[in-house]
Amino acid sequence: MTYNLNGKNIRIPDAEIDKSMKLLEISHDEAVQMWLEDEGYLENEVVEELTAKAKVNKINHEAKSEKPRKSVKRERKPDEEKENLIEILANCLKNAGFETEITNKSKIIEFNVGENHYKLDLIKQRPPKK
Repeated sequence: MTYNLNGKNIRIPDAEIDKSMKLLEISHDEAVQMWLEDEGYLENEVVEELTAKAKVNKINHEAKSEKPRKSVKRERKPDEEKENLIEILANCLKNAGFETEITNKSKIIEFNVGENHYKLDLIKQRPPKK
C-alpha cells in the first residue's frame, strides 16, 4: 500500500498492517497510523516521552551479576560394558605387539605402530527413537 504523507509517498507493507489489525484488534487507519509512528514518519507525544525515559535509564544489556555462577560438575555413570570392551581391545592390541595405553577407561585407547600414533575412541550409539 502506498500512503501519501505531506506530498511524500510512503510504501507500507500490507502484511504489517494486517498483522497489527489482527493482533491488536484495531482499525485499518489506526494500524497505518501506528506503523507511521513506529517508523518515525509521525511523532507521538507518548512515544517521545517513553523514548526519553528509556534513554535516561540507559539499559545495559551486558550487565554482569554480582554473584559468580556455580559450575555444575556432571558425574557420569560408569558403563561396565564399554569398560570391558576397551579392556578387551587394549589386550588384543598388546598381544599383537603394539605399545598400548588406555587413556580413558570407558572411552579411549592410544597405541603406536612404528612411528605413527593412533587413538581409538569408543562411542556408544543411542537407540533410535520410536
